[in-house]
Amino acid sequence: MSETLLRNRDYTIILARNASRTSPAPPGLEKLWLVAQESVIVLAKKCEEFDPDGITIYIASTPLQKYESETSNKLAELFQGQYASENINLLEALRAALNDYFSRKARGKTKENGEIITVILDDEPGERMAIIKLLVEATHKMDNQEELGIMFAQVGDDLIARGFLTALDDDLHRADAKFNLADTVILARMEESATVQLLLNALYG
Repeated sequence: MSETLLRNRDYTIILARNASRTSPAPPGLEKLWLVAQESVIVLAKKCEEFDPDGITIYIASTPLQKYESETSNKLAELFQGQYASENINLLEALRAALNDYFSRKARGKTKENGEIITVILDDEPGERMAIIKLLVEATHKMDNQEELGIMFAQVGDDLIARGFLTALDDDLHRADAKFNLADTVILARMEESATVQLLLNALYG
């Protein structure tokens, strides 16, 4: 796998931090989010190198928030604000990002190497079967494995969320996916040297 695949490509980051919990947040989750924020900014800076015209950022809130042609500075600003939502809608954020990509592709407006979408989440997403269906449908619009990658990066250790993400990573083909679209990681402190491999993993799982 070559770093060349990461150049001439668009990058999107989706933040899905859940502020609504029926029970208190697990001990240490706030601290883990602080570490995650640092790591996401490190990752965004690397994406800026590969995508100098700016990254796209979604807040998976209701209503959905979208910021285009942004830099890691915008991410830092969002992290400082109240970007968490009591009504996380990861399905709509993913649908919006994928629709945008395939719409641009149909008009010949995508980068030559495609796009990578990174999803940062800390809780089990709602509408899991709809998310699986959305991802499977996306694979059937792809021309090759390297065209599009989605990396789900989990903050914290919610076991239900981890089980779902592991299924996305390992079993999407059982739902008739054409390509292995999703990769999942546990987001911890990240060194800049690790970002390239992480992004390549998003393309190959």
